[in-house]
Amino acid sequence: MARRVALVTGGSRGIGAAIARRLASDGMDVGITYEHAVHRAAETVAAVKAVGARGTAVAAPATDPAALAGAVDHVVATFGRLDVLVNNAGIAVYGPLEAVTLEDLDRALAVHVRACFVLAQAAVRHMGEGGRVINIGSSLAERVPYPGWTLYAMSKSALSGLTKGLARDLGPRGITANLVHPGSTDTEMNPADGPDAEEERQYTALNRYCTPDDIAATVAHLAGDGGRNITGAAIAVDAGTTA
Repeated sequence: MARRVALVTGGSRGIGAAIARRLASDGMDVGITYEHAVHRAAETVAAVKAVGARGTAVAAPATDPAALAGAVDHVVATFGRLDVLVNNAGIAVYGPLEAVTLEDLDRALAVHVRACFVLAQAAVRHMGEGGRVINIGSSLAERVPYPGWTLYAMSKSALSGLTKGLARDLGPRGITANLVHPGSTDTEMNPADGPDAEEERQYTALNRYCTPDDIAATVAHLAGDGGRNITGAAIAVDAGTTA
């Protein structure tokens, strides 16, 4: 039986790298995209191959629609199919409302909204029954407990409509679409020992950060047999931030 194939955007580090490793451990071949971190991308591919899966990495900035569509083509050409798309690539855009520029606005929407649409549109052309589209959102799309995150929350909130629309469009083909909302997660972008970590913990019910592997576990469930009847759903993995 042919191995299933996944494409994870922003897979060179953090949550994306954890998702790529987990899907490979679950028996999938995995392609990842990255923007600048070529050495980190190579580390993720090496980790994928270390568990017996095939891996590949392609440079595809989330702001470049042509490069994103090309990444889909690359994965299909390399592995012969595509079964799972994980739209994970993201940026942290925050600060006082008055300081947000039009450039900030355009970049956030390009990375968090346009890229996800473009990738889904390209990927589902290659998917059949059992295909999966999994978008990575944020708990800030459901609750914004502190100021300075209006643009980020707005851009991540758009994934709710995208996911529900995809679920209806793709349901007749047996393809699911779901949304995972991470909370504060211990990554280089937001370390659990960082200057704001203790304040962020106070907004959780469990008084702790998530790990990238926590997010990857939920993505793996949605991508596997257990997720076959879950579609149009938003699942929070946030230690109770939105409880």
